[in-house]
Amino acid sequence: MSSTIREAGLGGGASKVTPLPARTAANTPVPPDHAIARNPGMRLDLGFMESVRSVNRSALERRVASLTKRRSIKADNQAAWLLRAVACMDLTTLNSNDTEERVRRLCAKAINPFRRDIVEGLGIAGETIRPAAVCVYHPFVATAVDTVRGTGIHVAAVSTAFPHGLAPLSTRLQEIEASVRDGADEIDVVIPRGLVFGAKWQELYNEIVSMRAACGEAHLKVILGTGDLATLRNVMLASMVAMMAGADFIKTSTGKESVNATLPVGLAMVRAIRAYFEETGYLIGFKPAGGISTAKVSLDWLVLMKEELGRPWLEPELFRFGASSLLTDIERQLEHHLTGHYSANHRHAMA
Repeated sequence: MSSTIREAGLGGGASKVTPLPARTAANTPVPPDHAIARNPGMRLDLGFMESVRSVNRSALERRVASLTKRRSIKADNQAAWLLRAVACMDLTTLNSNDTEERVRRLCAKAINPFRRDIVEGLGIAGETIRPAAVCVYHPFVATAVDTVRGTGIHVAAVSTAFPHGLAPLSTRLQEIEASVRDGADEIDVVIPRGLVFGAKWQELYNEIVSMRAACGEAHLKVILGTGDLATLRNVMLASMVAMMAGADFIKTSTGKESVNATLPVGLAMVRAIRAYFEETGYLIGFKPAGGISTAKVSLDWLVLMKEELGRPWLEPELFRFGASSLLTDIERQLEHHLTGHYSANHRHAMA
């Protein structure tokens, strides 16, 4: 399936057709030069939004059910997919009692995510398998940057009056700029959900454009707060506005809503990503967050990405889990793969 690309900022010009990336096997090596062109955004196109606004919830739910039942990943394959889940993880601490020491401990876990006996048992001692990023509040950005320096692990800061996004825009932009100055190279911003309820698409678009500008070279991950948006139609339209405004990633939740990441919502968002790719040729990342705490659930999300968008979206450049306790459960599953026994949580260093 493909469609005509309308270049960002142009109207009525020459067009071409761009297919989705090839559906290669999940274990196919990715070329080292697979750099992804950053999304420049495009004009707010209400006509295009109108064309994607219809969402069939029952069809999405049937598709999700078929994915999770049809795909069964076992034995060595399961271990390999769980290691991929770790590589696509934003290891997160967003608690009211966070301290610099807690953040250092989080970073230490990110640098060395597995016990030595598990690493040796899996035969991955020569590999570098770590979470893609650590995600913290702004006051701890500098601590995280200093702790992970030289490891290749990114530092993401939640910003813009997280988790509600209700501070004045000028205050939210200053918070982004402060986190970038402290060294954050990814910024997770949250939108005011009231703009979606009021269908104030131009205002929402303008705010996200301003946030993208404040990020500079740091990548922008836009949190929709899907548990608050009430309908899949709202989720689809908010996703499209965020991408049009220049988001590098769209993200489900803050983790603080009563309902966080669910597979039907995720499917609606990845189909918005597909539609945007077909329209512009730019690849947008996806980050489910909130409630993803077990290895089994992480496999469901990886299958969803592979089946709906293909192999490129199994890389941390285009897919992340927002997670805190997920890493511990994956480590327990890997130990079970090696020994046939489940260990207690306390046997694994906690983030």
